[in-house]
Amino acid sequence: MQLCIELGSDQFKLHFQVLDTPVAKLWVERMQLRDAYALDDAKRFYGFDSLEEEIARATAFITHCIAVINDFEPIIEREFTTVDDQDCLNYLHHVFEVYHGLLDQQDHEFWRRAPAHVRWALANLNLAVHRCETASQGNRPRFVCTWFGLPKTQTLDPALIQDHGKLATSFGTICLNYCEIGKTVEDLANDNDHYIADEAFKPFSHYSADFVVRMFEESDLDVRTRLDKIKEYFLNHVDFFNRRGITDPDGPLVAPYRLPVARLIETMPRDQLIKEIAQRQQVNQVYFV
Repeated sequence: MQLCIELGSDQFKLHFQVLDTPVAKLWVERMQLRDAYALDDAKRFYGFDSLEEEIARATAFITHCIAVINDFEPIIEREFTTVDDQDCLNYLHHVFEVYHGLLDQQDHEFWRRAPAHVRWALANLNLAVHRCETASQGNRPRFVCTWFGLPKTQTLDPALIQDHGKLATSFGTICLNYCEIGKTVEDLANDNDHYIADEAFKPFSHYSADFVVRMFEESDLDVRTRLDKIKEYFLNHVDFFNRRGITDPDGPLVAPYRLPVARLIETMPRDQLIKEIAQRQQVNQVYFV
C-alpha cells in the first residue's frame, strides 16, 4: 500500500510506501476515518524557508494569537519578545494548557465563554509556541497533517512502542504525530519547563491519523546527544518520575522513540525535492493508492 500526498496548486505528488508493521497497521485503521474530518491546517510546514523567514513567520503567528486572546481578556501577562526566549515560550505553553485544557478536556470557564475566533487563537497558541521553538533550534524541514476532530481515543501499548519505535529516522520518513496536549520527557529536557503542571506531563500514548513527514536525516551524534540530555534530566528529577511509576530511564515512557509508518519513494535528488516542496507549502490531498 502507498500513501500519496499532493502539494500546491499543481498537485505535486509525494509517494510513500506504507510499512508492514503493527504500528503502521493501527495508523492505517485511523486514517480510514479521516475523510469525515477536515484537515486542520494545510500549511503546517517547518524549515523549508530561510531561517530569517521562519523566525518572521513564527513571530507574526504567536503575536497575533496573543493579541486576539488578550483583546478578549488579558490572561497573558508576559510580553513575547523573541523566539529564543524559551522561558517565555514555556509560560505561553502553560497558558494554553490551563485555559484550553488537556486532551478532550476543554472545560475551562474561559474556553466555554470565549467566541470562536478567541478559541482559534488559544488552540493555535500551542502550535505558535512550537513554531517558535522550531525556528529557534534551526531549520529541519518537515510538515504535519492533523485532523483535530478525529477522536484521540486509541492508545499504544508501551511494549509496542519499545519494540517498533526508532531513535532515529531517515530522510522522508512519516511518523505518528504526538497528539497529546502536554509534554514528553524529551520536551521537558529540551525546554527546562518550570511552569508545566504535573498533569501536563504526557508520555506518548494516544495516537490518531495525525502524522509528521520528516524531510531530514538524523545522525548517530543527534541520537546520542538527545539520549544523554534526556537521561540527565530524568536523573535530576527522578523523584517526580518515580512517583508516577516510571523508574527506567531507557524505557518506552522516557526514551524519545519515533514511530515510523511509511517511507518516501525517492524519485529525485533530495536537495531538489526540498526546493520543490518549499515552493508548494500546502497540502491539498492525502490518500492511499
